[in-house]
Amino acid sequence: MRWMMAVVAAGALCGQVSERARDVHNRALVFDGHVHVIDRQLYHGGDIGTRVSDGQFDLPRAKEGGVGAMFFSIFVTEEYYPQRLETKQTLRLVDLALTQLANNRDKIELALNASDIERIRRTGKIAAVLDLEGGFDLDGDLGVLRILYRLGLRSAQLSAHNWANNFADSCCSPPKVHGLNERGRAVVREMNRLGMVINISHASDEAVEQTIDLSADPVVATHHGLRSFNNIPRNMPDHLLKNLAAKGGVIGFQIGNEFHNLKAFEWRTKHAGKPFWDTSEIARRTAPMTIEEIDRKVAPQFPMVGVGIPEEIKLTPKEWFNVVDRAIQLVGEDSVALGTDFDGGPTPPRGIRDIRDLPLLTQAMLDRGWSEARIRKFLGGNLLRVFRRITERK
Repeated sequence: MRWMMAVVAAGALCGQVSERARDVHNRALVFDGHVHVIDRQLYHGGDIGTRVSDGQFDLPRAKEGGVGAMFFSIFVTEEYYPQRLETKQTLRLVDLALTQLANNRDKIELALNASDIERIRRTGKIAAVLDLEGGFDLDGDLGVLRILYRLGLRSAQLSAHNWANNFADSCCSPPKVHGLNERGRAVVREMNRLGMVINISHASDEAVEQTIDLSADPVVATHHGLRSFNNIPRNMPDHLLKNLAAKGGVIGFQIGNEFHNLKAFEWRTKHAGKPFWDTSEIARRTAPMTIEEIDRKVAPQFPMVGVGIPEEIKLTPKEWFNVVDRAIQLVGEDSVALGTDFDGGPTPPRGIRDIRDLPLLTQAMLDRGWSEARIRKFLGGNLLRVFRRITERK
């Protein structure tokens, strides 16, 4: 029965994606800049190579979606920060990520640089760039950063998700250091030295601006939106987008309606009683908890998927590209990328179920009159170019 349902679903998708779109999609490198992996397995067990009926990601569906490479993102949630368990949680997630990659070595392989991505793709496997969302250490310990690099981490968020750490401010919590302090600047310089991607998604405007100015390498906003479409702190204002592009960086666009569709954001906020980034309740907790107790509290969040926004409010895939076209008008087609945030909470455009439906985006780009060269840049070419510059400096 499950097999029959998969065939029916695949047939329905084929009816929406033209032969030309499918051909363009299959020939492109689809390099998704932000996909949540491993948290689900940490809390609930299972294997990334097993197809599941819920959530937005697993390896079989990623293969169906044409994914060739991805930022394999592990997420340290805010609940671990008050008791300073963020580093332990990071190591637990990295350990499981490496185990899962080893268990699925016939389908996916860790990539440490751009040449690895190209080599892995030639074998028909997915290339995984290990990426951290959240804080590796709220104090910015450079020794911890170097250990994670040696374990294979090649991208890390500067801020601690929506929580202010002690060296870089977040977009969505009261500032502590007004951007970066000296420790934050040391973290930026060390990430440059190591050849790690500095991910500025979730950082405050001040932190973003200072990081772009300071970094010797381009920086990446892996999953973002534009404030001109939805005036929320998680989105990027035009002047910072221009700064990012001027230094060679790229912005990956998050697949959810909440970032780009004001009606959808207002619907979700009304029904949740707070914006999706609000972690103030966690900050108010005072009772200590063991890491096992925190695990049990956090587990029901995963997999993180969208909410029941009415279909008539959602953007179509073609409408979703309004925000990308706006960015191209401002900074050109070499600075835009895909960063879906699947299993990280997005409510995708109408008709997109999960990562298997990425060909619908290629169809939407063709419908908007995009050239094949531009489509290839957005789907992965731009991100690969920047990743090469950061990880393969001569």
